[in-house]
Amino acid sequence: MNTLVVEIDFPYAQDVHVTDDALTVDLSDGRTISVPLGWFPRLEHGRPEERANWRLIGKGHGIHWPDLDEDISVEGLLAGKPSGESQASFKKWLQGRESREQII
Repeated sequence: MNTLVVEIDFPYAQDVHVTDDALTVDLSDGRTISVPLGWFPRLEHGRPEERANWRLIGKGHGIHWPDLDEDISVEGLLAGKPSGESQASFKKWLQGRESREQII
């Protein structure tokens, strides 16, 4: 029995833009994908300077925001997958963030 193996070569991110409403990623294949910022609550609650502080990871197959402890994959964006973070986890992160901001 022969098995056909299909390898999918996903495009990689080349540039990232975050506004108050959307996350927009320019891809290596010429496409641009834009998703609602509400899909990623940590980005939505981030300050503009935190949203602007991102770096590509995995040769552009992911995006990391160190100030927000957020990682998003290009594959997930293309599949239409919003954040998979649980409400409990997000609430804990948000409470920790609010506590740190009160100290500053």
